Amino acid sequence: LKFESDNRAKRSRITLTKMAGFPTIKTLEQFDFNFTVGVNRRQVEELATLEFVKRNENIILLGQSGVGKTHLAIALAYGAVQKRIKARFITISDLIMQMSNAKKEKRYDSFIRQAIMAPSLLVIDEIGYFPMSKEDAHHFFQVISKRYERGATIVTSNLVFSQWSGIFANDKVVTTAILDRLLHHSHVINILGDSYRLKEKKDEGVV
Repeated sequence: LKFESDNRAKRSRITLTKMAGFPTIKTLEQFDFNFTVGVNRRQVEELATLEFVKRNENIILLGQSGVGKTHLAIALAYGAVQKRIKARFITISDLIMQMSNAKKEKRYDSFIRQAIMAPSLLVIDEIGYFPMSKEDAHHFFQVISKRYERGATIVTSNLVFSQWSGIFANDKVVTTAILDRLLHHSHVINILGDSYRLKEKKDEGVV
């Protein structure tokens, strides 16, 4: 019975990992806490217990490109699926595109239920790398509004909050509504330091 139970758990973790849509697998063990500034190891280890998922809280990872935001986001979500918690990883550009298509095809509500609400943990990567139209901003507001106090969300952004209005078509009302819900039950990690990717290139003598 234990053998069968272990096999089922293993198959479940493999399936959940595939469904999560990770671009690559990252773990907290691989994260260089000494290279970055602003990442409290104790705080991250506390978040890795995944109590924030049970409490439907959010994690907001801020910092310039290459400092490890996506690494941390994937590592926490990968840790969740290893504990058989349903998670999903998606970039903001793919999310908005899928929501726009669902709207056009008149399956918006079912998309919200299946893609947005079904995961216990939703990771939205790369907020701020491109400006949105008013319709795009409305789609994103729907995501944050629907999951507010009903699901845990991790977002990454290269912009500080004072710059977020520029992301959402300079609509201050929508931006305030998004931040209000996102920040209410949240853990904000502002990562400073140089890019990991540039560091690797320097180590290789390329840069």
